[in-house]
Amino acid sequence: MSALSSDFSSTGTTHADTSGIGSLGQLKQELIKDYNEVNHRIFGIGVVRQKVDIQGDRILVIALHKRVPALGYLNVLNSNVSELADHYLIKGFKHEFKQLLVAKYGFEVLSIFKDYDAQAELSATVVVLKKDVRDYL
Repeated sequence: MSALSSDFSSTGTTHADTSGIGSLGQLKQELIKDYNEVNHRIFGIGVVRQKVDIQGDRILVIALHKRVPALGYLNVLNSNVSELADHYLIKGFKHEFKQLLVAKYGFEVLSIFKDYDAQAELSATVVVLKKDVRDYL
């Protein structure tokens, strides 16, 4: 099975009725909106661009972010404190995103892995589900 991907600039934060999601393309569009919404709630800034790939029981989101100016300034003052802040913000994001995935899509999430490169302003998020994404559609 080949990986399927969708690349969109982030726009809006409205949710569609999940019963209307019948294809991986529609699901990816919704996931892009959801990821951006959670990011905006936590960081106060949406993402610049995202790419979503779905492969079996895994969802991969690569996102280009705009660094929160206060965290950039904090990094200049004390990089240890900045790294600690990044750690807890990522931890909060994973918690919020998992809750959304379970509530909205009924996904059985085994784990979410996320890392952020502050210099490149890129993040990678991997969601591992209990079963193939298609089984939830």
